[in-house]
Amino acid sequence: MAVTMDGVELGVTISELAAKKIRQFAAKQGIQENIGVRVAVKGGGCSGLTYDLDITDEERDTDKVVEQHGIKVMIDKKSYIFLVGTELEFSDGLNGKGFVFTNPNAKKTCGCGTSFSV
Repeated sequence: MAVTMDGVELGVTISELAAKKIRQFAAKQGIQENIGVRVAVKGGGCSGLTYDLDITDEERDTDKVVEQHGIKVMIDKKSYIFLVGTELEFSDGLNGKGFVFTNPNAKKTCGCGTSFSV
């Protein structure tokens, strides 16, 4: 479910499990406060665009920031249009471990789910 403010979707939402994993990865990097994840879209991958995830405590002035489950989700303005409504999950099932994006804007995705096109 997307987070909204005054009826407007605020970009990327994260599940509680994804937030827990982000905290674990942040602790391994020595980040104890202001834990965040920078989510971006970059050119590349077999479908044309790929997701980029960076665990950080550095917020940029130009970021759109939403806090959920104690984690700041930071999105640059260029990537925001591709990510509105996206949910970030963490999967540790039989198909592999890692962060999984459910992006309603993606018209086509690759088999491994790491790249998409709009």
